[in-house]
Amino acid sequence: MTPAPSSAMTRCEILHEDRFLIVVNKPHGVLSHPNPKAGKAQMAAFEGSYDQDRRCFKTAAGSVWLLHRLDQDTSGVLLGAKDEKTAAACRAAFEAEVVRKKYMALCSGNAAKPEGVWLDHLITAHAKNQVRTTVRHGVRPNAEAKYRVLEANALNRVVLIEVELITGKTHQIRVQAASRQLPLVGDDVYGSFDLNRKLRKTILAKRLFLHAHELSLKHPASGQQLSVKAPLPPDLVAVLAAAGMKGGQ
Repeated sequence: MTPAPSSAMTRCEILHEDRFLIVVNKPHGVLSHPNPKAGKAQMAAFEGSYDQDRRCFKTAAGSVWLLHRLDQDTSGVLLGAKDEKTAAACRAAFEAEVVRKKYMALCSGNAAKPEGVWLDHLITAHAKNQVRTTVRHGVRPNAEAKYRVLEANALNRVVLIEVELITGKTHQIRVQAASRQLPLVGDDVYGSFDLNRKLRKTILAKRLFLHAHELSLKHPASGQQLSVKAPLPPDLVAVLAAAGMKGGQ
């Protein structure tokens, strides 16, 4: 399916739309939903006013219920529902962990194995408009992700991985990768400032390299499997090229 241009519901590229669902390609720098504490206008994934309690946008073309979130610095596939019944069905699917979410991440370092599973217990704290997640050791895991190496470049010591999130914790991929000495390139919270500064010069990595490239779920109306992909944006493709990588192709 050829991606559609933006509409009255969103200024983002539309990857899929039907009577029940709308899936967009959220750019880097755009919020999944407005931050009520910011006190200024912000571009969000969907248009109109946002009801924080209902997690719903009221757009000129109808309501859109936000079903999950991507960090502002993360680009890629974001799912919305057009009615409350569909939203409830999709949220139940997310809670049952049957929605597949795959990300592409460029990490600094070397993966110990070509593929594997990350299991950790993550704790998230909110303070002074900041959100930070840490790993707590010796406690039963509450966060799970599967990864596989797509490509590595020994010269620049970077590795491109695909991560499938089984759970959906705040900053999960960033924290789990960093705790294994694989900080995401461009991560200014859990990564290395000195390393990011170096990679900004050597491979043109100017922002967090994390992209939600595929989302799959059983369509709540038809029951058919729906899989939507968002290609890597040009700036991340340029980073891979500068690093001498093909992008996992």
